[in-house]
Amino acid sequence: MNSPYRDKMLIDCINWSARFRKALPDLGYGHPIMTCYFRHLAQVFKKAGIEVTPQNRREIDRIIHDILGVNYPNCPAAWRKVKTRVLEDEAGFVSALKEKWNNRK
Repeated sequence: MNSPYRDKMLIDCINWSARFRKALPDLGYGHPIMTCYFRHLAQVFKKAGIEVTPQNRREIDRIIHDILGVNYPNCPAAWRKVKTRVLEDEAGFVSALKEKWNNRK
């Protein structure tokens, strides 16, 4: 088949979505870690004196969920509450986060 559209037809048959899939990390209890909102809280973590590392992300996420009163794996609900809490009282959220982080052990 020497059609001028042969190459285009081959490209149209490729499943491009398969190239961009990422495996979610497995935490051993069935829920992937969803701390994508952390990038928006860099200044809050800096003010609280917390350095976020891959090892402590889950613990920080649990503390934030506890402060907000949201069930742990429900990150969309936590992010909605974090946004409103930070807009209403950033200093209060930072102090609560700092206190819980320092008293975690």
